[in-house]
Amino acid sequence: MKSVITIGREFGSGGREIGRIIAEKYGVPFYDRKLLEESSKNSGICEDLFVKHDENCSNSFLYSLVMGTYPLSGNGKINAEMPLNHQIFLAQFETIKKLAQEPCVIVGRCADYVLQDQCNLVSIFITGDMKHKKQRITERYDIEKDKAEDFIKKTDKRRANYYEYYADKKWGAANNYDLVVNSSSVGIDGAVKIICDFVEIKEKLGE
Repeated sequence: MKSVITIGREFGSGGREIGRIIAEKYGVPFYDRKLLEESSKNSGICEDLFVKHDENCSNSFLYSLVMGTYPLSGNGKINAEMPLNHQIFLAQFETIKKLAQEPCVIVGRCADYVLQDQCNLVSIFITGDMKHKKQRITERYDIEKDKAEDFIKKTDKRRANYYEYYADKKWGAANNYDLVVNSSSVGIDGAVKIICDFVEIKEKLGE
């Protein structure tokens, strides 16, 4: 595989599992929460702060990053005088760009927007039916069944707010991605096959 695959996902749709399986299939790195660890290592900022700010919007900083107007210090590194949340978003942005120099799978964190001009990008969004999403999260997390739907909606709203504020695009809108897959309709294995087939077709057409 020559592509960098980014996966946006609704909570409970299995997007993380799908991404992990694809990465294992092609023998490429998989970045989800590990991206926060890498950002912490590259920037020297405590990883707990990346977790605290993870996919939570607080300013329009990413827009200035993409436009190339973000402030750097004289040596091209993050300016320590910048507000901490700016430093965190910049470090994550730079880490995504760095990791995407090689084929990999990245889940969430506006990666599709950060890498939108990269020719080998394949952007995916995973959706699912509420019934299946509720079943999935109650099996995997300590969440009561009668509270599952509300938790899913709140998590997706947070992800949508983050994406739409920083990326200035509609989260989950089909025209913003190369491919949208309903994991409830085709299952996890089916979603993996569809995405892999798509990636291979796109790479072949690009040769």
